[in-house]
This record gives sequence, structure tokens and C-alpha cells, in this order.
Amino acid sequence: MDGTAVGEWVVGVDSGGSGLRIACAEAAGGRVVETESTREPVRTGPRGIEAGHLLERLLPSVDGFLGRHGGRMVAVAVGAAGMATLGDELRAEVPGALRQALGVRRLALAADAVTAYAGALGQRPGAVVAGGTGLVALGTDLTGWRRADGWGHLLGDCGSGAWIGRAGLEAALRAHDGRRGGSRALLAAAEQRFGPAAGLPGALYPRTDRPAVLASFAPEVARCAEEGDRVASRLLRQAAARIAESAAAVCPAAGVEGAARVEVALTGGLFRLGDPLLVPLEEELAAQLPHARRAAAAGDPLAGAVALAAALAAGTLRLPEDPRLLYVPEH
Repeated sequence: MDGTAVGEWVVGVDSGGSGLRIACAEAAGGRVVETESTREPVRTGPRGIEAGHLLERLLPSVDGFLGRHGGRMVAVAVGAAGMATLGDELRAEVPGALRQALGVRRLALAADAVTAYAGALGQRPGAVVAGGTGLVALGTDLTGWRRADGWGHLLGDCGSGAWIGRAGLEAALRAHDGRRGGSRALLAAAEQRFGPAAGLPGALYPRTDRPAVLASFAPEVARCAEEGDRVASRLLRQAAARIAESAAAVCPAAGVEGAARVEVALTGGLFRLGDPLLVPLEEELAAQLPHARRAAAAGDPLAGAVALAAALAAGTLRLPEDPRLLYVPEH
């Protein structure tokens, strides 16, 4: 028995740059009953992610759910982008506020990489690469976490959508200048999307959403590669190598919990670029991680937050606690 009862619920939260998602689920088994989402992200202030703004969105949603379904909320898991470096206010204020408002005693605050991991692999040892505009890899042997990259588009996120888009635009400008390594196909795609090549710096540098704008060009790189452009294909192979390097840096060794091969999963919109990226990536993963087995991601970060909350409710949480990656305050 897992200790949960009928009428007991859990809530999982996925907070990121594209908005906030909330899922209420049965405590026994984690079956999602209702979800709610908004495109407005939780604000970030001088003290980091704003706890008050998160609670303003979360508490009315949970109150409304309980008003419709009855029962009580027994566990909450919040996954948030930036938790590791910007989560001090959340860690200081959210647990007490949820205990006071909902009577919840079982809580977890997690980095979005952790909820991505839990959604993809559950509570099994292995490695997960979460790729979108940015890129981060997270691995565990269930005794501790290892993290690689996630340093942002200026210092890292190697192989990410922003990385691929920037490399594709550089190749376009090389073709514009007549330098080696340029691609006429990428130049044509860039000018169709952004206007004349000479105006690219002015179109990109002042943008506060520059990583997202760069990442928006990644599908054009994939399209050009699929149509036979050698420069675009080379860029995607380089991206694949970088992604595999991050996976290899965090993946536990073979033999964890007696398993001959640990698992590696990919999650996030980056991998919807399809075969131009995935084919070389499979080759790189096989070369760099011969002891690992590729596993399909079971779910997304919201599913991971729900899974964490359900594990808390049942007392079966196995993923390692960490003050910045997976914070579980004492009851």
C-alpha cells in the first residue's frame, strides 16, 4: 500500500519562459484529472523567481479544483526554469505558504531539468538531455546528480536550437561575404526570414529574446540539410556531437543497480528537427556512450512534476535530493 486514499490529490507545476502549466492528479497513481496553463511566465525580480507571483497563479487554480472535486491536496511539486540559480525566494517562501494555504506537508521544488528527467525516465538511473532554445543534460545514479551545460547561448547550450540557428546564420553571412564555409542556401533562407543580410546585426543584437530568435532559424538549417546542403548537414553533425558530449558527461557508468546498460533519453522541441539532427545524434550517442541504451521519453516536464508529487505522496521518492536541483523541505 502506498498510504494514499480516495479524495487525495497532488499537483504538479511546470514554470518556464513560455508560461505556467498546472496539473492536478490523483495521489494514488498520479492520473491527471485537470490541467491549466497560461502563456504569461512567472516574473523574475531582484531576488530571483518571484514566489508571490507563482502563488497568485497556483493557489486559485488549486482552490478551484478542490471546489469542484472535493478532497484535499497532499503533495505539491514545482518545477521551474532557473531554480538552481534564481530559486532562493521560492525556497524561502513557497513551502510555508503552501502549508498555510493548503495544509500540504509534502513538497518539492525542482529545477526544470529535474522535472524533465522525471518525466522522461521516471526514477530510474540514467541521463536525460533536455533540448529546445537552450540545452542541458542531467544524469543520476540515484545517489547524486550530474549536470552539464545549460550555460546560456553566450557561454554554452552547445547543440541547442539557439546554437544551431546562430551557426546557420554565421554560414549565411560567410556566403554573403564570399568567405569559406558559407552556404548560399542558408543565406537565401536567412534573407527570406530576416531581410537583407547586412541588416542582421541590427535585427538581432538589440533583441531581449535573442536566443529564441536564433533558435527560430534552426528549422531552416534542418530543412537545408534535408535538401542536400553540405554546410547545413555539417553544422547539424557538429550539434549532434556537442549534444552527445553533454550526455556522456552526466551518464552514470554501467552496472548501476545491477543494470548492464543505463538509459539515455532525449526530450524537448529541439529533437523535432527530425532526421537531419537525429541520425547523426544516434551515431554520436552510440560512439560516445556504448554502454547506454536509448530510451523514448515517457513524458514531458509537467508529467515529471506530477510524478514527483505522486512519489512524495506515496513516500516512494528515490531521486536524490539536492538543495538547488531537487529541494524537499522537512515536514
